[in-house]
Amino acid sequence: MRKMRTWRECLIEDLADREEAIHYLQAILDDYYSFGQALIVREALKTVVEAQGGISKLTQHTDISPQTLATALSNTDTPLIDALGVVLNALGYRLSIQPIVDEDANLALATSEPESAKATAHL
Repeated sequence: MRKMRTWRECLIEDLADREEAIHYLQAILDDYYSFGQALIVREALKTVVEAQGGISKLTQHTDISPQTLATALSNTDTPLIDALGVVLNALGYRLSIQPIVDEDANLALATSEPESAKATAHL
């Protein structure tokens, strides 16, 4: 009889692949930009960390102890951008800033800002 797996087990298996993890995090980040749910981003980062070897393996690429990193990923008081930067850097990813192509897509930015200041972060 074939053993059934949970959705999370399948996700972890898929996210072990670097390209899959990049696409997953980009989708999560896009969702964050739309809906502002920091908890989803934090949970996605924890899932990618687990899929790519866990916190102990990740901390081999940082100057942070496993306990400190685990706390950063689970602490709701940690500013998201700080935890995001540390984790993405250790995973070998980075955020990049790109100009907004269609200003009508984000009317909040179409104020008096100079064109060069209108940008958004993407993986």
